[in-house]
Amino acid sequence: MLSRKTKYGIKALTFLARLDDNKPTSIATIADSENISHKFLEAILLELRKNSILGSRKGKGGGYYLMQAPSKIRMSTVHRILEGPIAMLPCVSLNFYEKCEDCVDEDSCAVNKLMTQVRDNTLEILDNQTLQDLV
Repeated sequence: MLSRKTKYGIKALTFLARLDDNKPTSIATIADSENISHKFLEAILLELRKNSILGSRKGKGGGYYLMQAPSKIRMSTVHRILEGPIAMLPCVSLNFYEKCEDCVDEDSCAVNKLMTQVRDNTLEILDNQTLQDLV
């Protein structure tokens, strides 16, 4: 299940991508428009800024803006920043692999095979969708 954090992050990014000028936009403007708690949104936007998806400017006329064109921001990247691994189990994760303690042989594990297919299909969708596609 997608967390509210990731859902709100995607909503905030699409809001910013719809703006014509990419000028800094205040947290309050985004939060009010997308019906998101200001405090919660602030933490999400800081995380996206820390990972170079967003930039920010302080002071009057300040706020958050996209650091890249919406066509360059892949949903797989956003998902990994806000949600973590795309795989549902660590034993099938491409970036966060960990062996399952209860698994004797991953090659013959039915759960591993199923979750690898889920990961691959999810990754294909998220990797082929950009922020521009959502706008």
